[in-house]
Amino acid sequence: MSSHTHNTIQVKKMNIELVKNALKAQGIATKASIAALTKLSVATCGSILNELLAIGEVIELEPDGPTGGRPAKQYKYNANFGCIICLLVRTEGGIHSISNSIVNLLGETISETTLELPHIDMDVMDRFIEGLISDNENVQAIGIGIPGVVHLGVIGVCDVPDLAGQPLGPYLEQKFEIPITIENDMNMTVYGFYHLQNFEEENTFAVVTFPRNHFPGAGFIVDGRILSGNTTFGGEVSFLPFGISREEQLRELHTEEGFIRLAVKTLSSIIAIINPVTIAITGELPRESQLQALYTGCLKDIPEEHMPQLIIRNNTHREYMTGLVTATLESLTYRLQVTQKR
Repeated sequence: MSSHTHNTIQVKKMNIELVKNALKAQGIATKASIAALTKLSVATCGSILNELLAIGEVIELEPDGPTGGRPAKQYKYNANFGCIICLLVRTEGGIHSISNSIVNLLGETISETTLELPHIDMDVMDRFIEGLISDNENVQAIGIGIPGVVHLGVIGVCDVPDLAGQPLGPYLEQKFEIPITIENDMNMTVYGFYHLQNFEEENTFAVVTFPRNHFPGAGFIVDGRILSGNTTFGGEVSFLPFGISREEQLRELHTEEGFIRLAVKTLSSIIAIINPVTIAITGELPRESQLQALYTGCLKDIPEEHMPQLIIRNNTHREYMTGLVTATLESLTYRLQVTQKR
């Protein structure tokens, strides 16, 4: 394929994405209104709309009542053209579970269930997903949140032992031939928190979790982007140099004094490195009554003018699922990444 042909294909894919996004944003639109929003020509918008109509991704609406002239055709994005499947894999108190959401292409939840299981491994995930795909029409992508490190779809250190070291992403992509997004649970939780904040400009935000009987973890958004690091190890705050063994760390976190001390060191490290506007403290261990002690403890090392807002949120299911749904829908969009030197 020549570079000219390749560039032409890229431009067309981007234009299709622009039209779809404009239609989703407007709800109901005409060719002219889409052209005005996308800065594309009316003819280009009409051609793309005809292609999307042919496959059912766009719906043409009946014109309103008589207007004295030929009414402009109106279009609506077909949210039910397909769906995505989002799975949150969890282990809490020795109980393994998978929370499953079926979501339409506008991000609206169609159904949501949670299933507790005696164990979760590759075979369990495979059978579970196969059943969901057979029960739902035109599944376009799958998103999976994992309590562990994920690199290129391969799971590393993980709180679900039977998934550690498994190439879940490559396996599922080869079998089902649709985009598979597998992400660390903290990355998806911070992504969900960030999107629900509706910041007017790109900002820096952090979530740190202190679960019962597991090591803490964190997720970061820096200037509007997830910060996961070279090998997606970013956020593994249990590896900070606390000066004690990991076994001692886990024991101390389950005592009042030890939790405050280690949490303050963790929060202070995050503040000094990424300077977030807010840190959400999550998990089963933190309590609202500890918030002042955590804030005061950080002030011993962090100047007050650089202190972020600290909030405690024990249940983050909504934020976690929001982040995963957002990332999975984004996997369906065509984006040309341009890096500019500054």
